[in-house]
Amino acid sequence: MADGTHAKIDALIALRLQAARLDLNAHREPRAPLAGGYRSRFRGRGMDFDESRQYLPGDDIRTIDWRVTARTGVPHTKVFREERERAVFIIVDFSPSMFFGTKVAFKSVIAAQAAAQIGWSAIARGDRIGALIAAGEGHSEIRPAGGRRGVLRVLQALVQKSKPPRRSLAPIIMDDTLMRARRVAKPGSLVVIISDFYTLGDDAERHLARLCLHNDVIACWVRDPLECHAPPRGRYAISDGTQVANIDTGGRASRQYESTLEEFARSVRAVMGGRGIRLIELSTADDVGAALRSGLVGSRV
Repeated sequence: MADGTHAKIDALIALRLQAARLDLNAHREPRAPLAGGYRSRFRGRGMDFDESRQYLPGDDIRTIDWRVTARTGVPHTKVFREERERAVFIIVDFSPSMFFGTKVAFKSVIAAQAAAQIGWSAIARGDRIGALIAAGEGHSEIRPAGGRRGVLRVLQALVQKSKPPRRSLAPIIMDDTLMRARRVAKPGSLVVIISDFYTLGDDAERHLARLCLHNDVIACWVRDPLECHAPPRGRYAISDGTQVANIDTGGRASRQYESTLEEFARSVRAVMGGRGIRLIELSTADDVGAALRSGLVGSRV
C-alpha cells in the first residue's frame, strides 16, 4: 500500500475509501439537530466575522466596526455569519524517533496514514482540515480548508515531511509544538495529535489543558512492537543510519528495558488521562484504519 520508509501520495489518496468507515464524532455527544452538528466548547458568540457594511438604524451598536468607521468617517457595523462547519486540526510529529519501525512500516508512515484517514473523514462531513507538522528543523502550518483541495494540501505536506532525514537532527520538543498549536487551533476545533510522545516535557500538561479548554482533543500514540516489549534474549545489531552497535537483551538488560518501557507508558497515559484526552494506540504492525475506528468508539484513558 505504501513504502515502508516514507508515505506516497497515491497511497494516502487511496485511503479515502477506507476513511469512509471512520466516524470522527463517535466519541462526541450529539446536540439538538436545529442547533448544528456539534456541541461547541467555545463560550462565545459562535459566529464568524463576515464583512463590514454601513450602519443602518436598528443595528446593534455593540457590533460597530470602529476601525472602518474611523478610516471612512462613516459609521460601519460588523456582519457575522453562523459557523456550521468545524475545523479539524492535525498535529503530526515527525521527530527523528518517528523514523523507526521493525514491522510493516516506520512510525512516520503510520502517522501519515492516520492523518490522511482523519483528513478524508473530516471533509466527507463538510469540515475543514488543517495541520501543524513538526519535522526537520521547524514547523509547517497548513491553515484549515474544506473539500478535496484542502485535504490534498495536507497530504502533500505529509509526503514531503515524512521522508527520512539524510542527516542527524535534534528532536523536536512536543511542548513547543503544543504551544504553537494553542495559537493556530481555532476554538471549537477537533485537535488530533499524532506522535510517539518521546519528547513530552514538563509543560505538556499545561499546554494540553489550554487546548482542551475550547477544543476536543484526541491523541494518537504511534508505537512499534519493539517499544512495547523487549525482543527475545540475544545479541542484536542496531544502527542510526551512520554508526552500528550491538546490544545484548539477555538477563538484567532485558529487565531494565521492560521497566523503562513500562515507566514511559505510564507517564504518557497519565498525561493524557489527567486531561481526559482519548488516547488511541497505533502500531506499526496493525491496520491503521481498524485501530482508529476502535479507538474512537472505545473508552477514554
